[in-house]
Amino acid sequence: MAQTSLPPAKIPNLPNLGDTEREDLSPLMERKLGEEIMRDIRRDHDFLDDGPILEYLNNFGNALVAARPGARGEASFDYYFFAVRDPQLNAFALPGGFIAVHSALLLAAQTESELASVLSHEIGHVVQRHIARSLGKQRQDSLIPLAAMILAALAAKGGAGGDAAMGVFMGGQGLAIQRQLNFSRDAEREADRIGFQIMGEAGYDTSGMVAFFQRLQTATRNYSDLVPAYLQSHPLTSERIADIQARVREQPYKQRLDSLDFYLVRSRARVLQDESTQGLADAKAFFENQATQQTGRQQIAAGQYGLAMVALKKGDAALAQEWLDKARATIDKPPPKGTFSAAKPAEPDSIFVSTSIEIKLAQPDNKPMIAQALKEAEAAHTQFPLSRGIAHQYGEALIAAGELEKAGVYLREQVQLYREDPDSYDLLAQAYAKQSKLALQHMALAESYVLQGGVLSALDQLTLARKSPDATFYDQAQIDARERELQQRRREELGDKKKDKDLAEKQGQQGSGFSITTSHESQTPADPFARPSPWSLSGERTKEK
Repeated sequence: MAQTSLPPAKIPNLPNLGDTEREDLSPLMERKLGEEIMRDIRRDHDFLDDGPILEYLNNFGNALVAARPGARGEASFDYYFFAVRDPQLNAFALPGGFIAVHSALLLAAQTESELASVLSHEIGHVVQRHIARSLGKQRQDSLIPLAAMILAALAAKGGAGGDAAMGVFMGGQGLAIQRQLNFSRDAEREADRIGFQIMGEAGYDTSGMVAFFQRLQTATRNYSDLVPAYLQSHPLTSERIADIQARVREQPYKQRLDSLDFYLVRSRARVLQDESTQGLADAKAFFENQATQQTGRQQIAAGQYGLAMVALKKGDAALAQEWLDKARATIDKPPPKGTFSAAKPAEPDSIFVSTSIEIKLAQPDNKPMIAQALKEAEAAHTQFPLSRGIAHQYGEALIAAGELEKAGVYLREQVQLYREDPDSYDLLAQAYAKQSKLALQHMALAESYVLQGGVLSALDQLTLARKSPDATFYDQAQIDARERELQQRRREELGDKKKDKDLAEKQGQQGSGFSITTSHESQTPADPFARPSPWSLSGERTKEK
């Protein structure tokens, strides 16, 4: 059965709305706020700092963005997609184009079309700048209780009585709250419509949005059925599902095969979301069942790959390599005749290649294995030059193999090409440390801390670099210049804190991120993801802790 490729549906673009409401948060401020939050998130243990997962999500998410002209919005945001460890079905958009997916949601998505529906919905929130519009709406609505208070005072003064005055005041409060609820619901519907357009134009099956919405609704039925829709801020109701179903019926059917990477990334996420003894045991049982009970090549290979990851986390590199080889053999094996299946990949999958290197680098005392890791990493870096994960592995392999001069040259090139990459600076610091180049080591660490938001720690590293006995005159000049720059930045940050505090007070309990959530009060993400409090697809805007 041949796959039919249909042109993307022509759906009129929705306009950018609410210019006056977005004055409270400019695009530059929005991006700056998002970057500040991301620095906190990256330092948290629950941030899934995994090369293959990050690369897959960013390639996948940015393909959705590229499919729709204007998806970057008036601010031309550079989108960044990432995953966090969390057992709850959730995804959220932070200010400035940062979009997170919970590991549980990644596992719950049964197809790439379902995952595309989630990310497209969050992209819709960013495109329409709902966070900025929410702040503007709050500013406008803040005048309603003030007006009600004045009217209540006039009513009391006019002899209408205390009850009448209180009624006027409470009516004003209720109107302000209702207007915020209305805005929240409209924003969710707007994100639904834009998300539907984006995933359709990217070539995904738009019925995946209905399937995933229904799964979310089932997961939240125990909560949402207790609260009528008119009292919910963003109810995941049959009304929204019916609206999407009506749109799906108007579009031609698209059959799309899921990529191998989708299944492999889900296997990695299942292992990495819980690396405890019990968590690994549960994952192993799941993968054993998947590898023996499934019939599709990709699902079987994903189960075998998952068993390789479990073995690697348990420290059994030989068993991990054995399972990885089995997964590769499963994919290379041609499917039975007459089977509708993905074709054999024309070139090795980058995740398989990266994991093979990862297994070998996990054996630092095995010199032949480290030499093989270096050989594979060098070839992989040539084959996948844009892969940041493999680029880091090549640097690790050079250091592990003792090729420190070559590692230094390579990593200096990397930090020049990718100035926002703290991992490359960390590896460069390791290479300098093994060469006893103390001044350069501390200077590299300072840059890594700066990128992670630790300006004070960076200044400490520069102090250590200045005191290093091997610091040259040129090094001292660089240290002095960088120190002055960071001190100025620190003063600016302290000055901005008062502005940030005022902004937080203005937001009150409203939050400043949009998310998909599966319940009403039990789904509040753990710190630091509660800042800013994400809004939810299913219904609730989580509260700040």
